[in-house]
Amino acid sequence: MANSNSRVRAGRGKNRDDDDDRKPRPKTKSKSAVPGAAIGPSQRMLRVGEMIRHELAAVLSRGEIHDDVLAASVVTIPEVRMSTDLKLATVYVMPLGGLKVEAVVDALNTHKKFIRSVIAKAVNLKFAPEVRFRHDETFDEAMRIDKLLHSDRVRQDIEKK
Repeated sequence: MANSNSRVRAGRGKNRDDDDDRKPRPKTKSKSAVPGAAIGPSQRMLRVGEMIRHELAAVLSRGEIHDDVLAASVVTIPEVRMSTDLKLATVYVMPLGGLKVEAVVDALNTHKKFIRSVIAKAVNLKFAPEVRFRHDETFDEAMRIDKLLHSDRVRQDIEKK
């Protein structure tokens, strides 16, 4: 019979008391342990977003959506952002030239169910993501930054150096 001082753990084969030379495990912080830290999208979110973007661009270029507003304008899809559970896709759109943005977004939102069904057939996912369309403001932001960089105040700072 085993002695009460030799506590043998099942499956390990050695005493717990003899295991003093173990190195302590490094403590790792979970992603949620850092308050206010921004966590970027996962590789899967990025990959699925790109697949949806390519399929939606193909649908728009083939003219499968029968709408007068969409037929009259060329629509650019710079980005698709996926939710973490891949059930929501936010599609950022910008008509070429930046004209009739609200009309294009409204037309795409009108045909949301058809677009969702096309995406569901093309992208192999467990759930077809709900699609919502938003106006892409990155072009406007880039123009604002460009205007700031070419302003007189910034030019003075550059010339001082």
